[in-house]
Amino acid sequence: MQKEIEIRGVRVGKRPFVFIGGPCVIETEAITLKIAELLVDITERLNVPFIFKSSYDKANRTSIKSYRGPGINEGIKLLARVRETFGCPVLTDVHSKEEAGIVGEVVDVLQVPALLSRQTDILLACGRTGRAVNIKKGQFMAPYDVRYAINKVEASGNTNIIVTERGTCFGYNNLVNDFRAIPILKGLGYPVVFDATHSVQKPGALQGCSGGEREFVLPLAKAAIAVGVDGIFMEVHTNPEEALCDGENSIFLRDLPEYLRILKRIEESL
Repeated sequence: MQKEIEIRGVRVGKRPFVFIGGPCVIETEAITLKIAELLVDITERLNVPFIFKSSYDKANRTSIKSYRGPGINEGIKLLARVRETFGCPVLTDVHSKEEAGIVGEVVDVLQVPALLSRQTDILLACGRTGRAVNIKKGQFMAPYDVRYAINKVEASGNTNIIVTERGTCFGYNNLVNDFRAIPILKGLGYPVVFDATHSVQKPGALQGCSGGEREFVLPLAKAAIAVGVDGIFMEVHTNPEEALCDGENSIFLRDLPEYLRILKRIEESL
């Protein structure tokens, strides 16, 4: 039987689906707070449970010249401000066991990035914070092998776990989605989220940074809802064409209300 978890009043693992979203990386205080404010307004109007996401450091950028974020000290202060100002749960990535303890004092969900999803020390450290842990399935992992990452978090005594599907490597600079993964992952006993924007990413395709095909975000999200996913993850920006990270696969914030209305209709029809 699949477990439901509660994150600051947001239930994950039951209807309606949860929306996790925000800018890929913290750019400026003004942009971050504005996007958070708009996302809270949109999701409240549409009655969609919401968790804000942004990263203080994108430690796995393709090029050393790429923008990574403000860093942990400044970043978690701003994430705390989002949490306190708007009352929504907050999720962010961690990249080491040392970061986990610091970030766990501030945010509601610690996210283990896909490329680190087998790193035992990080999984254990995230679990020990007592916060919810979102394990992003590595692009290189079969869905049934995620059980071993789950076991590592469980070994810390923490069962507040979410698993996120974000596509699988398919040759060079490309990802594909096998939607069998969602029921397989749900069979592991925890809520499953579909990352619709990273699933259309084209890793390293732009000679030093990743490309993306945002036109496929909604079709894939629709399929995930139809298969029974518990949450949808999207990176959202007021102007993705000027975003400092993952702009090619982020969606325009102006499109989000219609996307959510469509996804709600699909879920309600099931």
